[in-house]
Amino acid sequence: MIDTYDPDVLWIVIVGFITSFILAFGIGANDVANSFATSIGAGVLTLKQACYLGSVFEILGAMLLGYKVSDTVRKGILDITAYDGHEKELMLGMLAALIGCAVWLLVATYFKLPVSTTHSIIGATVGFGLVARGPDGIKWGQIGTIALSWVISPIMAGFISVAIYLLFYKFILKAKSPFNAGLVALPIIWGVVLFINVLSITLDGSKLLYLHNLEWWHSMLISIGVGLIAMVCVHFFMVPWQKRKILAEEPYNTDIKPTTISTLENGKSTITVNSMTVSANSVTPIIEAQEEEKRVNLLFHFIQILAAIFSSFAHGGNDVANAIGPLITIWLVYTHGEASTKAETPLYLLAYGGLGIVVGLWLLGRRVIETVGFNLTKLTPATGVTIEIGSAGTVLMASKIGVPISTTHCKVGAVAFVGWVYGKTSNQPSEKGEHVNWKLFGSILGAWVITLPAAGAIAAFCMWCFEFLV
Repeated sequence: MIDTYDPDVLWIVIVGFITSFILAFGIGANDVANSFATSIGAGVLTLKQACYLGSVFEILGAMLLGYKVSDTVRKGILDITAYDGHEKELMLGMLAALIGCAVWLLVATYFKLPVSTTHSIIGATVGFGLVARGPDGIKWGQIGTIALSWVISPIMAGFISVAIYLLFYKFILKAKSPFNAGLVALPIIWGVVLFINVLSITLDGSKLLYLHNLEWWHSMLISIGVGLIAMVCVHFFMVPWQKRKILAEEPYNTDIKPTTISTLENGKSTITVNSMTVSANSVTPIIEAQEEEKRVNLLFHFIQILAAIFSSFAHGGNDVANAIGPLITIWLVYTHGEASTKAETPLYLLAYGGLGIVVGLWLLGRRVIETVGFNLTKLTPATGVTIEIGSAGTVLMASKIGVPISTTHCKVGAVAFVGWVYGKTSNQPSEKGEHVNWKLFGSILGAWVITLPAAGAIAAFCMWCFEFLV
């Protein structure tokens, strides 16, 4: 043990707070972009509006949900008991992890690559652990579980998002009157999204806010009640208002731009439209279908804003752990004097991490937003809603069981899956016949592969240097 508030380790605490804020800044610049990139790419939110929303809901998510995953990052990766009697070494190791993760994340952000901050912090933690205690100090079973989630999470988020999109496609976009079908479905969608969101907060909720005292049926009743109230309000107030507003708009500009008109030998005319040749008789139905889809997309503007809030809240709950988990260990060792303290995660540290995330979003969030929101695939409000719900739902499920999965993997997986399916089902033309930029997707996958060893190597080097101070 060390003495509580030992002045000899105060410098580690101070540098830890500074480095943790820089890391949270990097998470905001790289990872929070995933919460709002689809909304910005679909033209539903501006960057400034997204930053305002993120400022509120990232911090709320961090405070309401972040404690559980923070405990996993703090206690679940390393055998903390191995550092009993060597508390200063543990503090230095956690500082090395913060440095390794922060450096790699800022490098990735510079190159506009969305990487996993979860990969980064866990790789950095393993890196310093190998230097400090060798392989015996690592909980390899937990690492294996988390590593498996890295593979499963983008696939799961992709399948959930595609399933939701196909429901939209069948019952709304391909309905006889898509706009009217969208009006009917809108209250249901709002109700379901709010039900899931409220349930995720109240079911086995934060001990810091005493939500863990609620029985499971209390949480269900509260969530069902909120969902039903939302459905009634949307049906009687939002649907009529949106219907009047959208139908009052000027005729929509479509992406159909005839470039050449040819007459065949049989007398029939063909028109080349955006590099796609169709019969002249087919142009009007295509234009009408696009106009109807644009009306439906306008209908989904507000629901995508809600879904983006949902995603931001989930991100704050899951990824604040990446910035704050090691800092919490440093702080609790400093204030309690032992490595294996069972003290709860302080609420103010979660809020501190959330604040750093918000600052990063405001100052550098644009870089990765361009990659995910604009360069990977074409996004619309309808596809954006499915991506937001599918990826955020996956992250929230993981948060509730304490598994720190990658929000980046979930979001990018959902974007690629839905973008590919949307390209197969829509009338929208694409550049070079591809609806997903697979070359960019491959570059992102490459960045994912090197993230863990890169962050781990930086942290290991820092820990090797710190060993001379122990």
